[in-house]
Amino acid sequence: MIAALLQNLDTLLLWLFAACAFAGAALMIVLRQPMRVALALISTMVFLGGIYGLLGVHFIAAFQVLIYVGAVMVFMVYAIMLLEVRESVGPRYSKMLIFGVVGAALFVGALAISIWHSLPPPTGSTGNSAYGIEKFSVAFLNEYWLQFELTSVLLVGAVVAALAVIKVSRRSQHG
Repeated sequence: MIAALLQNLDTLLLWLFAACAFAGAALMIVLRQPMRVALALISTMVFLGGIYGLLGVHFIAAFQVLIYVGAVMVFMVYAIMLLEVRESVGPRYSKMLIFGVVGAALFVGALAISIWHSLPPPTGSTGNSAYGIEKFSVAFLNEYWLQFELTSVLLVGAVVAALAVIKVSRRSQHG
């Protein structure tokens, strides 16, 4: 009884995370302000991490949240803030919003009908499939650790360079 309830809870959470990720992706298309688009992308990546966790690949889920959301998106938000992009005074949403909503509704409806008629409901995964953590972690720690560390140094260098460019441009504007 409890196993069936947990199976249904996993399925419900999977569909909820997928719907939220889809909504975040749709918002990235229709929003006009760069900071709001970045926040929609962050939410989409967090929900994708939740989907990975529900599918049993917890290591990839942790990487999704820690690296993409925690590092890459933080740098993107800093870049938007450092470029001093002002909120536009114009309309909040694109002119194509109605067409996008209608198209998304048709797509979701067709997808739901297709899944309802042809596929069994998704089942939980134990995580012992081809995406096992042992093989990945051994390869990562033995072969790719240097590239990972060099990427972090490159990202810090990019932030320092962006700050230097902003400082130079502010000096030229004031002087």
